Amino acid sequence: APPTVLALVAMTSLSALAFRGYTRGTLRLSFAGAPSSVRRVGFAAGAHSMTTRMPLLPHRRTSEAAGCARHERIMRLHSKAGAEGAGTKAAEAAAAAATKQKGGKKNAKGGGESKEAGGVITPRDQDYSQWYLDVIAEADLIENSPVKGCMVIRPNGMAVWESLRDDLDRRIKATGTTNAYFPLFIPQSFLSKEAEHVDGFAKECAVVTHHRLRSREDGKGLEPDPDAKLEEPLIVRPTSETMIWYMFKNWIQSYRDLPLKINQWANVVRWELRTRPFLRSAEFLWQEGHTAHATPEEALETSKQMLDVYEDVARGLLAIPVIKGMKSETERFAGASETFTIEAMMQNGWALQAGTSHFLGQNFAKAFDVKYSTDSEADRDYVWATSWGVSTRLLGALIMTHSDDNGLVLPPKVAPTQVVLIPIVKASGGEEVVSFVSEIATRLRAAGIRVHVDDRPGMRPGAKYYHWERRGVPFRMEVGARDLKKGSAFCARRHDGSKTPMQITNEDGTFRDVAAQVQEELDSIQASLLENAEKRRDERIFRVDSYDQMKQKLDKEEYGFFLVPWAADNDNEEAIKQDSKATIRCYPLENQDEAEGKTCFYSGKPATHMAIFARAY
Repeated sequence: APPTVLALVAMTSLSALAFRGYTRGTLRLSFAGAPSSVRRVGFAAGAHSMTTRMPLLPHRRTSEAAGCARHERIMRLHSKAGAEGAGTKAAEAAAAAATKQKGGKKNAKGGGESKEAGGVITPRDQDYSQWYLDVIAEADLIENSPVKGCMVIRPNGMAVWESLRDDLDRRIKATGTTNAYFPLFIPQSFLSKEAEHVDGFAKECAVVTHHRLRSREDGKGLEPDPDAKLEEPLIVRPTSETMIWYMFKNWIQSYRDLPLKINQWANVVRWELRTRPFLRSAEFLWQEGHTAHATPEEALETSKQMLDVYEDVARGLLAIPVIKGMKSETERFAGASETFTIEAMMQNGWALQAGTSHFLGQNFAKAFDVKYSTDSEADRDYVWATSWGVSTRLLGALIMTHSDDNGLVLPPKVAPTQVVLIPIVKASGGEEVVSFVSEIATRLRAAGIRVHVDDRPGMRPGAKYYHWERRGVPFRMEVGARDLKKGSAFCARRHDGSKTPMQITNEDGTFRDVAAQVQEELDSIQASLLENAEKRRDERIFRVDSYDQMKQKLDKEEYGFFLVPWAADNDNEEAIKQDSKATIRCYPLENQDEAEGKTCFYSGKPATHMAIFARAY
């Protein structure tokens, strides 16, 4: 049988074995709004058993050699030793034949094939959506999961998230916020306490109804144990406002307890039928902050402060320029009085909501009866609230803002590996090159630069260049015998392909401050990425006088941000959405003064706001 068939059989057998060991302490889930065929599924702790009908990522469209190599890895994981050996030999033979047939373009430096067993990346101008999926696959950021709509974040992708998480966590704590953790499961009754909140999330909720499984009487699999039905169904956390505000009632009694600022790093589940890696998935990672205040002014100031923090992270760390704004009434977070947002523009002109901060008023305080006593201790008032968060969605924004047709491009500040060093050694004299490279790496690490030495044997330099290019490493340094004689390294920038030598030692053989030179390069790359992204965005901010002008551009696929005078009207907003698929991304904070004296570009009524319309992810 083909390796893929053998792998599926082996995986099915493994799942069955795992199921037998985890029949206790299991959960029965149902998904509100999901098709009946997938509405009720079993989930066993320790076993991936939820059925999947829609892959998060398509199979990579790779060369024959890459496909064989992937089959070889599957065989190693799931096949018996004998079948594994046969499959490996066949894969190696096919890979060799495919590589020979394809040949290889000689690299200008170091020789070797520029691509070995690599996948095809669709050009952006041919199919932007497929390009996005290809870049993710080639960079080994995530992989398909057997659970519908859920992604496996691979080490390379997780390292990027950790860089973002650690930086943002420091900024959050600098505002006086502390971290905590709250349960994954929320009583169903909690969600119904705030009417707008439940309406906003009801169709996306996964519901736990049973806490144990049992074997079927016919011996064919498992089923929920009727005796294990929960007294009250539990919601798998779509967001934590209700649980946190239940706890706030116990923690807030006096004005001395305010302000209370709590942040949580967690995963959440929102049942999505149409998924896209990082941008929209059934489960994702995020941080959610929740605060309680004595006055509305203090709460509103906190929500704006966190918006500024998110903007600083987007620009300063991810090199993504964003526009700060306020959401329209129809786009607000469920249960919020106001929602503030940062909106980013992707390379194709579409918008992506990169982070939000909500002024919740007293809605949740009233729903959960959270009051505090004032100075007089006689009166008790409801507190004022905020919530704010960003998620792994930011990684999708990062990919679509900077990457190119050669693969992933990462800003140095968030790149897990900032510099890759590649020693180019031949049959003799390689020890001195390796020693020179090792000394460079030591000096870079001492300066806090994240560096990796790729000294894999039996792999041509060109293949190594290709490998790290696909993974978005910002700066590459190559050292061969000729470079060693000159005391230099040959360097390449990932984002623009420029190449230049860098002098490492002085004439007397002593080392220069190589760390300072490399850090200067990294800072320049970071600034260049932000400058390029800002230029692309500004070129696609259109000011139009009428809706017809915007519609004509959209029909010609001339996408971008349309900054227009707007008279707030929910019905008109929905009509535009249905007709053009464009939505109000925000009312940009810095442009609101321009609305005075203007008429709406759609209705002709006096404008109440300046609005940005765009197609959006």
